Amino acid sequence: MNFDLDPEYLEYQREARELAQSIEHIAFEADAMNEIHPGILQALQESGMSSLMVPKQYGGRLDKIDPLAICVVREVFMGVSSHLDSLFALQGIGSYAITVAGSDEQRATWLPAIAKAEVLPALALTEPEAGSDLKAILTEIVPHEGGLLLNGSKAFISNAGSANFYVTFVKDGPGFSMVLVPADTEGVSVTPTDELIAPHVLGDVEFKNVKLPTSARIGAPGDGLDLVLSTLAVFRVSVAGAAVGLAQAALEEAVRHTRSREQFGRPLSKLGPVSQMLADSWTEIEMARLLTYRAAFMARSEPAATLQHSSMAKLAASEMASKVVDRCIQMMGRFGLVKGSLMERLYRQARPMRIYEGSSEVLRTGIARELIKIVP
Repeated sequence: MNFDLDPEYLEYQREARELAQSIEHIAFEADAMNEIHPGILQALQESGMSSLMVPKQYGGRLDKIDPLAICVVREVFMGVSSHLDSLFALQGIGSYAITVAGSDEQRATWLPAIAKAEVLPALALTEPEAGSDLKAILTEIVPHEGGLLLNGSKAFISNAGSANFYVTFVKDGPGFSMVLVPADTEGVSVTPTDELIAPHVLGDVEFKNVKLPTSARIGAPGDGLDLVLSTLAVFRVSVAGAAVGLAQAALEEAVRHTRSREQFGRPLSKLGPVSQMLADSWTEIEMARLLTYRAAFMARSEPAATLQHSSMAKLAASEMASKVVDRCIQMMGRFGLVKGSLMERLYRQARPMRIYEGSSEVLRTGIARELIKIVP
């Protein structure tokens, strides 16, 4: 049994490092922004990395989207810039429903531009009164003059205000569907959300009497929940990859500090309590990395069937990242508390990872439910 990445994934990793290093000088500036940083976007476009988010038939790099490839890239990106990581990830998260269920016209119109990062997508799920409970959404479509009429509002939508289109989850009669809404459609408006502790491109989207053709549907009526789950099945595990990358960056910063700073006549790294924290952090990162890579590898062939493994990876890695970053700050003492430092940035960025794309508590509920079913 070989636990090493195959050469193709090492190449994706190398490309990701090359891109991340090229934007490192603007990473702090970009990570403090709640709008798209033009330098980061240009670098992503020039790198061609977004081609991993689209099938080869529509300008992508691979025959089908590979969760492990996305995972190893996000691990690298998040260790340098959350802005770059988010921009890359959303190219896939916001367009995956089109990839798997869109019409030929929708795919031909949008996917080649997604592959080049020439357009930005958004996935509009959350509402003011519907977060984890997606079935509580109120946004709906109804038949209207031979087409569809869309009304409702979405909250805390990534890329809102910068996206070229919104893949929108809606009530549709007795069920739920997905519709594709170009951002410049009459009746679509965006307002900024409250700024988060880790700045992120977010907005609230309102749909007021938005008229759409029936061709705006993605997939068949009633397919909405299945498309949401399909998206999560492919991309949830990549959040785990990003969490591993963030924790690795924090640990390396702590190692550099504790190796060079002396107290009691020796480097901090050789003092018992500090060395134990270093060892625990490295061990926990490697545990999470192995779980993440395994879940991503499983998701390559059967993403929906292995969703609970992706959930376990996301749960374990996001919880680990918060613990490791906190531990690294403890090792660095007052130097870990400096405003504007790398450690402060990582501390703020780690916290939301336990909430988005499945909060830890919701994931635990789903994992336990699956466990109860499979044990004879």
